[in-house]
Amino acid sequence: MRWTLKPKPEQDDIQRLSDALQVDGLITQLLLQRGITNYEEAKRFFRPQLSHLHDPFLMRDMDVAVDRIEKAIAHNENILVFGDYDVDGTTAVALVSSYLLEYYPNVATYIPDRYTEGYGVSFRGIDFAEDNDFSLIIALDCGVKAIDKVAYAKEKGIDFIICDHHRPGNVLPEAIAILDPKREDCDYPYDELCGCGVGFKLIQALASKNGQATEDLVPYLDLVATAIGADIVPITGENRVLAFYGLQVINLNPRIGFRAIINQIKKEELTITDVVFIIAPRINAAGRMKHGQHAVNLLTETDLGQARKFAKEIEQFNLNRRNLDQEITQEALIQIKENKEEEKFTSVVYKDTWHKGVIGIVASRLTETYYRPTLVFTKSGDKLAASARSVKGFDVYNALEGCSDCIEQFGGHKYAAGLTLLEGQYEAFKQQFEKVVSETIDPNLLTPEIKVDARIEFTDITPKLLRIIKQFAPFGPGNMTPIFMTENLHDTGYGKGVGENEKHLKLSLVQNGMGPIGAIGFNLGEKLSLTAHKKSFDAIFSLDENEWQGRVSLQLKLRDLRG
Repeated sequence: MRWTLKPKPEQDDIQRLSDALQVDGLITQLLLQRGITNYEEAKRFFRPQLSHLHDPFLMRDMDVAVDRIEKAIAHNENILVFGDYDVDGTTAVALVSSYLLEYYPNVATYIPDRYTEGYGVSFRGIDFAEDNDFSLIIALDCGVKAIDKVAYAKEKGIDFIICDHHRPGNVLPEAIAILDPKREDCDYPYDELCGCGVGFKLIQALASKNGQATEDLVPYLDLVATAIGADIVPITGENRVLAFYGLQVINLNPRIGFRAIINQIKKEELTITDVVFIIAPRINAAGRMKHGQHAVNLLTETDLGQARKFAKEIEQFNLNRRNLDQEITQEALIQIKENKEEEKFTSVVYKDTWHKGVIGIVASRLTETYYRPTLVFTKSGDKLAASARSVKGFDVYNALEGCSDCIEQFGGHKYAAGLTLLEGQYEAFKQQFEKVVSETIDPNLLTPEIKVDARIEFTDITPKLLRIIKQFAPFGPGNMTPIFMTENLHDTGYGKGVGENEKHLKLSLVQNGMGPIGAIGFNLGEKLSLTAHKKSFDAIFSLDENEWQGRVSLQLKLRDLRG
């Protein structure tokens, strides 16, 4: 593990902002490291407001999209809301369809089958639209590269509005409107929206034409916050505002479908991390194990009894997903060892019977073991399909572009992508991917890095510091939980391994007579020996709260230790 201490801002800048905000230098340092340099920026950071959201009509084609939807409604056309089968896609479909259904009945939803149709806009989906007299398709979280599919729909007299956030290719589909802040010809001020976020901008624009205020759309933000967390987009700018208000909805007045999920867990207040690890996997499990439409049904259900039935089904999908994920991960790890590929720059594995719905999770698991760009392949029809995952700082999408002569099609992001190729191309692709990565990756990126915000002493750690840091939430990319480093620590002698196989580490720490402060290190049980016999060691950690028998105390959440 690499520990990288972030540069400390200039002392003059720290002092200036400290004076303006009337807070101590440590808080000011954390703010400056997040690009917050003055009172107004700090106010926007600590007090997100709906008024901070941008005008949706600043997005290219938004006016055209709104006009086309209004025309469809005026002419009593049938509208099909189409979306990808993951969390971002299903939440986006639930969002846009439920908003339109508030005032227009001729709206239906369509999620492609992961196994028979694959990712994104599908010919089968367009045929479904034609057979059922849909003349307008609103595609969410997909479509920006669906040139042939949109052309096919156009031949059938079906118009497309595309709401996407993926990088477009050199040519755009011939859709009526393409809402994508990553378009080079789009001047929208914020380009890190997720697919559901782009869908929200569309309903925000429609709402303004319907005489509604943004405040009227707050009940939809539980969906947007979930998509923001699940899609791992930066929680900065607009995303921070949307996630902030969305979490309030989740905790105070969630939609019926979320309530049915949350009722199954024993937690009073959910953070964005809880959304990512509790709500999102369950929504995802529907598309992975059965069909994404199950997730849309849950998220749009208004009857609690029915929602509980849907939630129970999805809980079973999630359990099945977990079992498969563990089984396939073990098989993949064995394959890497048997092929003597432990020392390579990449992990590329394949088995024709692996479940397509969990190969993305398995790819993530493999990057936890061998920290390097990873692809997991399985058979999909007459082709091979793969999910790709990367390591921090390396653009796997660009690496795939370097192998495009071996690939049928691919799409995705810097850190996650999907692709298909012919079975005969597999070995050539595997060699080419290893070559491209080995020639372009900085070797340092193959060691996990933890960025440390500040070096502090135990004298700096107070309940007040924790209270202020909690106001930095919601945390995520672009605004990660502050990480601190403290040196010359000692355990009081009560350190021990806890949990199954003692894989976690529980300590009581002191520094220069200050303390003790309790500490927990998940998956750090093997580092217990570093702390034995009151030996001195250094630690990096975040600040956390421990609740035990009704008492709440400050504790350190350890990330790593070294002697």
